[in-house]
Amino acid sequence: MTQAPVDDLFHVYDTTLRDGAQREGITYSVDDKLAVARLLDQFGVGFIEGGWPGALPTDTEFFARAKNELVLENALLVAFGATRRANSAVAEDPQVQALLDSQAPVITIVAKSDVRHVHEALRTTREENLAMVRDTVAYLVAHGRRVFVDLEHFFDGYKADPDYGVSLLQVADAAGAEVGVLCDTNGGMLPSGIARVVSAVRERVDVRLGIHCQDDTGCAVANTIAAVESGVTHAQCTANGYGERTGNADLFAVVGNLETKLGMQVMPDGRLREMVRVSHALAEIANLPPDTHQPYVGVSSFAHKAGLHASALKVNADLYHHVDPTVVGNDMRILVTEMAGRASIELKGRELGYDLATQPDVLTRVVERVKDLESRGWSFEAADASFELLLLDEIAGERRRFFRVESWRAIVEQTEDGRVLSEATVKVHAAGHRIISTGEGNGPVNALDNALRAALVQIYPELNRLELVDYKVRILAGIKDRRCHQDAGGDE
Repeated sequence: MTQAPVDDLFHVYDTTLRDGAQREGITYSVDDKLAVARLLDQFGVGFIEGGWPGALPTDTEFFARAKNELVLENALLVAFGATRRANSAVAEDPQVQALLDSQAPVITIVAKSDVRHVHEALRTTREENLAMVRDTVAYLVAHGRRVFVDLEHFFDGYKADPDYGVSLLQVADAAGAEVGVLCDTNGGMLPSGIARVVSAVRERVDVRLGIHCQDDTGCAVANTIAAVESGVTHAQCTANGYGERTGNADLFAVVGNLETKLGMQVMPDGRLREMVRVSHALAEIANLPPDTHQPYVGVSSFAHKAGLHASALKVNADLYHHVDPTVVGNDMRILVTEMAGRASIELKGRELGYDLATQPDVLTRVVERVKDLESRGWSFEAADASFELLLLDEIAGERRRFFRVESWRAIVEQTEDGRVLSEATVKVHAAGHRIISTGEGNGPVNALDNALRAALVQIYPELNRLELVDYKVRILAGIKDRRCHQDAGGDE
């Protein structure tokens, strides 16, 4: 486990592998966790929380393998755990020992800072909880570890008792903790409340403060930024906002805002341009589709649909962008829809390499065809290739076709043992030939693809290089057919 020095002026602390892994639908293997850690390190975060060794077997194995397999250039690896148990000796606590055994250079321990949780969850006293924090921090520091303390439920506890959480900060600091992290564990705070509490706490203690926000009000990113503006210098986030319930503060939105809005350089030079690549790669490992509307890194973040926007973008692309998309590794996109005007079509053509500004008649025909086709259920918004074919037709003044489908059919059969078989037949005309071809597949679309490919490859062998990797099915809006509805046995 090779570690690199971290810029200590501001901590970008990632907890994707621990808090992010609590998102419903995410299950990381040890290999997945190692891959995630490498990507986060490439992006340039300062701290990577790898999990809870001693509590979860996968996390224990991750730290064991990280010692030999994980080479970090920018980040320090962090082990997460709890304080010693109540009324026990810290040196005899097996989970505290597991934190040391992980050999992580940084350890974050979680402590209860809401007196209600101290009494009802831990079933101990205020004084003993303070001693649990003091003893655990001092023990870990004495063994050469950097220690951060997550004060769980800090903001809810502050409302109930504004003194107890502050006393925990002071105890942790005196024992050697470097950061006291104020956690909005239930995610119920708003930015104004975060700013008010952080400012009040800073006036009372001379302790480095961190922030950890859940997204239950949809304010995790805004709350994190408000905390930073109020003096916090340690921000805990997760990639793509993954996390329990509605998630955590999104690493990419937080970093994007800090760098482009507040002018804070919190990442190594040039890493902001890696945001889109890293975000999508991490989504792939989590087996989740990237959020198309995610700030900064979503494919729709800088996409424009309205013709009014396109007219302004022709004059100056900055007029409808809050930041240059290339700064964060993204691109501007013009969407071709029924809402598109001449400016949208002209910009989309330019994006595809065609100058329509000097061809007003072509531009007019393309706009009219797009509006007509979209009104009948077609969609070009996510179909650039289809739009380009339409564009080429209008530029050429004729609709060129290399083949014509006479008819097609697909049959789906389920066998007694549950296997599903699909078979398709197509009749096509190409280069003066009428070809009948069949194909099988794992579904009707795959079978049709195979049948059509088998027919056309005889005329166009270059199709062997093409592969269908994805498709979508749309339900088109239309007029209800009364007879079909009744024949299907449906209600009127």
